[in-house]
Amino acid sequence: METEVREPLVAYNKTVLSQEEYLEWEKAADRKHEFFKGEIFAMSGASPRHNKIFSNLFIALGISLQGKPCQPYGSDMRIHIPENTLYTYPDISIFCSELISSDVDEDTVILPTVIIEILSKSTKNYDRGEKFKLYRDIPSLKEYHLVDSESVLVEAFRINLSGKWELEETKSADGIFSIPAIDIKIPLKDIYSGTKLI
Repeated sequence: METEVREPLVAYNKTVLSQEEYLEWEKAADRKHEFFKGEIFAMSGASPRHNKIFSNLFIALGISLQGKPCQPYGSDMRIHIPENTLYTYPDISIFCSELISSDVDEDTVILPTVIIEILSKSTKNYDRGEKFKLYRDIPSLKEYHLVDSESVLVEAFRINLSGKWELEETKSADGIFSIPAIDIKIPLKDIYSGTKLI
């Protein structure tokens, strides 16, 4: 999902909500919202190219992970990071164990192994910056991938043996989208097929 301008919304005529108030409000809302430290932020719809990249990637992941313990989920999966209060809907999240619900809400999960966000003009700075900083608080997270929707580019952040995050960029249409944490390799040409970027 794409995130609109990071301006908090006012709900319940309050400027700060509890997690429980957010979850109650979210269940009745007609669109998705992020929650962070008492404020909620509207999520916007995605462009056709964003959706095409998502479809290509999600199908490839589903086929590659069939019968394996790790499973991909789309942007309807709400993730909570108790360490910093964030509730969010990543474009793709991959879990390598049984889903564990948040202590606050049984329909919200915690502890993904891999998160993938598809970048757009309105989200790329947030996804690369503040959101990645928040995601780094997830103790189970091994890899964070950013897939550009305006050019052929994948930025792969992986945590090394020293606990530091390292970046690897792939910019060639002949390149490979690699997720070592789950032993997956997908040609970039398959991810960007039908987007007119290759």
